[in-house]
Amino acid sequence: MDPLHTLGKINSPDQANNLFELKLDSTQLSKISKITHPDVLVRIANAIALCRPRKVFINTGSDEDKQTIREIALEKGEERALAMPGHTVHFDLAGEQGRIVDRTYYIAAPQDLVSSLANRMPPEQAVKQIEDNLAGIMENLTMIVGFYMRGPVGSPAANPALELTSSAYISHSAELLYRNAFNDFDREVIQKGYFFTNIHSEGLNRTEDLPSARVFMDRKHQTTYAWKCTYAGNTLLLKKGNHRFAVDMAVYRKRGKELAEHMFITGIGGPGGRTTWCTGAAPSGCGKTTTAMAGNVFVGDDLAQMWIAQDGSIRTINPENGIFGIVEGVNVEGDPLLMKVLRQPGHEVIWSNVLIDEELKPHWVGNMEPAPEKGINFQGNWHRGKTYDNAEPVPISHPNSRYTLASDNLHNYSSEAANPEGVVTRIFTYSGRDADTMPPVWVAKNPDAGVVIGACIVSATTATEVGVTGVKRAPWANAPFIPGALGDYMDAQFKFFNNPDIKEPFKPVMAGLNYFLTHRARGGDSDKLLGEKRDVKVWLAWLERYAHNEVRHLSTPIGNLPCYDDLAGLFGQIIDKEYPRSLYDMQFALYTKKIIRRIELQEKAYEREENLPETLFQILSEQKTALVHLKEKIGDIIMPEFFENPI
Repeated sequence: MDPLHTLGKINSPDQANNLFELKLDSTQLSKISKITHPDVLVRIANAIALCRPRKVFINTGSDEDKQTIREIALEKGEERALAMPGHTVHFDLAGEQGRIVDRTYYIAAPQDLVSSLANRMPPEQAVKQIEDNLAGIMENLTMIVGFYMRGPVGSPAANPALELTSSAYISHSAELLYRNAFNDFDREVIQKGYFFTNIHSEGLNRTEDLPSARVFMDRKHQTTYAWKCTYAGNTLLLKKGNHRFAVDMAVYRKRGKELAEHMFITGIGGPGGRTTWCTGAAPSGCGKTTTAMAGNVFVGDDLAQMWIAQDGSIRTINPENGIFGIVEGVNVEGDPLLMKVLRQPGHEVIWSNVLIDEELKPHWVGNMEPAPEKGINFQGNWHRGKTYDNAEPVPISHPNSRYTLASDNLHNYSSEAANPEGVVTRIFTYSGRDADTMPPVWVAKNPDAGVVIGACIVSATTATEVGVTGVKRAPWANAPFIPGALGDYMDAQFKFFNNPDIKEPFKPVMAGLNYFLTHRARGGDSDKLLGEKRDVKVWLAWLERYAHNEVRHLSTPIGNLPCYDDLAGLFGQIIDKEYPRSLYDMQFALYTKKIIRRIELQEKAYEREENLPETLFQILSEQKTALVHLKEKIGDIIMPEFFENPI
């Protein structure tokens, strides 16, 4: 059962064109006439028939169309102009400041495999909810129809996708974040043999409607539906909604040949002017954008799609060409390149849920700038000292406040981002907010152990998900976006990184990163980081040299660790900083009790899953056995010097 077809009742291109004649004015009819693929026309017509918009605007991506969308966003009040030319602000409802995971569902029949971490709803029930909520929801609104590519046009891993929304803010965001491919859309759909469809409406955009807000994903028909919400993580369905479909394709159609990951893509400079490309997984709010910017050049900060090319290399593209980034903690000290874009004229930026002062300037927590006395933020009027009902202070900005901008605003954005052949990728990292267990960087001894590093990401929760608190497992930082069985996804990981088509010069370096380790975790009395944000440049530089066999390493049960002399040299070379041996010992000592407990957490959690590859448990068991042996022999804390001269 296809809900859109069932409810729209448009079955042919002729029926679609008849509806267009009724709903579109002559200008929009002229535009849509350039789209000829019958399936695309029928899909658009069914969305119009279901939502019944007052007007339909076809967005071709022209400068004129983009300007019209900006004007609609301002006229509707979805965005407000700020003092800096090209800057606007959007406020989501106070109760919708992140992904509504409790109201996000896969449309799935009883026999369909769906991730154990996800909600599901039978097709008949989903169709009823879609009809009750989307039927006629746009009667007083304009539907904006956009034609996009998730990735460079012509890339084997790029996805054509329709975005149909009544929100000009969402359409404006899509123009900054994705490639409008109106002129190439028919050809790409024919070449790929599929396209994604995304339908969204904010409706009346009222707080009282939020309990009825939903995000539905129909994997079978590659269609997403969202209503009565505006936060881009719920409504810009090209992003995480379509990422789920891309994951599905990699797991079930192209297993072992492609992956779709929640990863940044950055280029790390090495000796002789070379660039080595790195991707890295981290849960939202765990420094993924900061790490992307730590490279010398970058391609993406959030999503990556990869495949094995004919030359035996792993190639990666970013399905996006913009950044929808968390702004909390962004400042000149840690993010100088980004701050130039955010604070200097000449760039287009959409802000969300930050504080706007009386001079129409945005402010946010952690910007290292003086905060104003009052302004407007995500919950309305704000003044210094304002509190919630429970007496807790209201921060100047929400922890999930965002900025949206096109990546080419940043001068370290690589021209390789537009290359449909992707970048040759050697390094794959996995990280979370681990305050007390793992060292800053460690490398898997083989691809199987590398997959297990990704499977065992543990992180403190962040503000990106509504109503979620505490510490949780975050497999590959991709678990919320894995539609099918976790065992199938894990099997795809093992098969991809062990694919014999990957040639020796391009064998992957798979590593863990953790720059959230604290002093308290290493015997101190402070929760201050054991190091600095900028240190990640050194960890990446060491991995780059490791990939080219230019540094030594210490072999340990959890993987290979850097040697002190190599790191000390890189600290001086890369960030002009002293790196005392005492700090190295604190960061790279193995606290065996904590690591064993972390492994047991993973074993216990994964034992509840069905049909997992046995390789996972073998790797975890080997690591735990070796750590237990060391603990009995040496003690709880194993200093790096032990591995320099093991007994």
